[in-house]
This record gives sequence, structure tokens and C-alpha cells, in this order.
Amino acid sequence: MKRDFFRKGLMIASAVFALFLVPAAYAQDEAPDALVKRLSVDVLDTLRSDKAIRAGDLAKVIALVDARIMPHVNFQRMTASAVGPAWRQATPEQQKRLEEEFKILLVRTYAGALAQVTDQTIVMKPQRSSAEDKEVLVRTEIKNGANPIQLDYRLEKTPGQGAGWRIYNLNVLGVWLVETYRSQFAQEINAKGIDGLINTLAERNKANSKKA
Repeated sequence: MKRDFFRKGLMIASAVFALFLVPAAYAQDEAPDALVKRLSVDVLDTLRSDKAIRAGDLAKVIALVDARIMPHVNFQRMTASAVGPAWRQATPEQQKRLEEEFKILLVRTYAGALAQVTDQTIVMKPQRSSAEDKEVLVRTEIKNGANPIQLDYRLEKTPGQGAGWRIYNLNVLGVWLVETYRSQFAQEINAKGIDGLINTLAERNKANSKKA
């Protein structure tokens, strides 16, 4: 039961996360908690109204997620953190392949989650950060009947052109996404090395593609 609840929570969290797109002006000027709140409300409204998503048009959803989520994620940091210490021993080509395969895995996970969101609402938790902070934790809760789902974001402020807040980790029910994958990836790396992890991710992605 707890595993099913966590899985459902992860799916809802992924769906809320999946449409994290804002214009550059908003991204640079908006506080991270205000950003998360506004986008989460927009996402939930979109999920309720988009007939194609509700009908399970996976190709459309994958394209949507790929276009909208990636600009607002520090994906290299996310992948490096998930791979752990072995990232530093990986060659540039191996790092590139890891990012590519990890991206495909998450995009399909988020895409598959979109159809799971129906009548949920979001509640923002008090923000504990200052204007000078470069990394922040934004805590939220998804109201889903009698069982609210904890959903927290870790974001970092990026400088220069395209500056704004970018996500690098996600917490569902007290479990951080990157740490969850790090445990799985460590087992693969210990057993088969970096190339073995890449091959495992590629095979999983191919299998998921055939199910679509």
C-alpha cells in the first residue's frame, strides 16, 4: 500500500514538474516559491483541460515534456548527482551518453504521469530563504483526497544569459529523486561499470518505447 501511494505521489509530482516553462523575464525576476506556485496552478489547469493528454496521446505528451521541462533543469548536475562518485571517472563521451539516456528515462516517466492528475490542488509551505540565496528549497503539498502528497523542489539560481531558477532535485513523500536513482545506479556500476549502466538505461528506454 505504501509503495503504491509513493508511486502515485511520484507520478503526480512528475506531472506537476513536467510543464515547468516560463518566459525569460519571469524566470529572472520571480521568486522561486512564487514561480513554483504559479506554474503548478497552470499545470494542474492544463492537465484538466487538455483532451489529448487526458486521452493518452503519449507522443504529444513526450514532445511537450521535452520542450518544456529541459530549459528549467540543470540536467548535468542532476545526472552527475544520480551517478555519484563514478561520474568523475566517466569519460566525456560516457557522461554525454548518461545524460542522454537519463533524460529519455525521465521524460517518459513524466509523460506517463501526466494522465494521472485529475482534481488535485497545491498548497505552498512557508518559504525559508533570503533574496541572496543561490540555492533554495521550495516545499509544497498536493491535496489528493485524504492523503496529501509532499512535493518539494531544490532549485538553483543561474547567472548570465538565460538567468533564472533551475531545478536539480525533487522530493516526493520524503524521498529525493536523485538519491533514489543514485542507489539504483550504484548497483549497476558496481556490477557492470559505467558502460553497463549506460546499456541498462538504453535497454530500459527501448523497452519503454515499445510499450508506447
